[in-house]
Amino acid sequence: MFKAKILFVGPNESGKTVLANFLSDTTEFVGGEYSPTQGVRILEFESQCENIRDNRVYEVELWDCSGNFKFESCWPALMKDASGVVIIFNPDVSTHLDELESWHSMFIYTQGLQAEQCLLIAHHKPGSEVNDKRLSLGSKLSGLPLIHWNLEDEPQHVKPAFHRYLENVLKTMSESREREEMSIIT
Repeated sequence: MFKAKILFVGPNESGKTVLANFLSDTTEFVGGEYSPTQGVRILEFESQCENIRDNRVYEVELWDCSGNFKFESCWPALMKDASGVVIIFNPDVSTHLDELESWHSMFIYTQGLQAEQCLLIAHHKPGSEVNDKRLSLGSKLSGLPLIHWNLEDEPQHVKPAFHRYLENVLKTMSESREREEMSIIT
């Protein structure tokens, strides 16, 4: 079975774990008491993407990575063989916005990932004051897809948006595999 490894990274308390649990159907509800991730959690599920020629079932691993910099020495090992990276942040927290380019540099730039393998998620918490359209991102981030949502108020908006991203990652993986196979044949 074809496997995709997607890293969920970003600052502490941005909603990575809640989102990973929800997308992997580990839980049907959101909310609860905050408990920081220690190191990494790996959640697995299967996905089938109709927009890919082979139309096979893919195994997806969501790697919910701690945003605590005390685990920074472990991050290179977590990045090995990553198929995609999702940076999750709370746009209401100014330090989250300040850190975005660092997260990009550490997890996307160093891996040489293409824009379709990356996703930015602005996780608006209830009572958010940030306007979706006025979020200013640095030049390195402006070319990456950005999704705004409030997981607590619009949880069903999450799954189709993530599924579209996942299809892009899987398509990129499939095309890369085909090119590799063709280079072996020729």
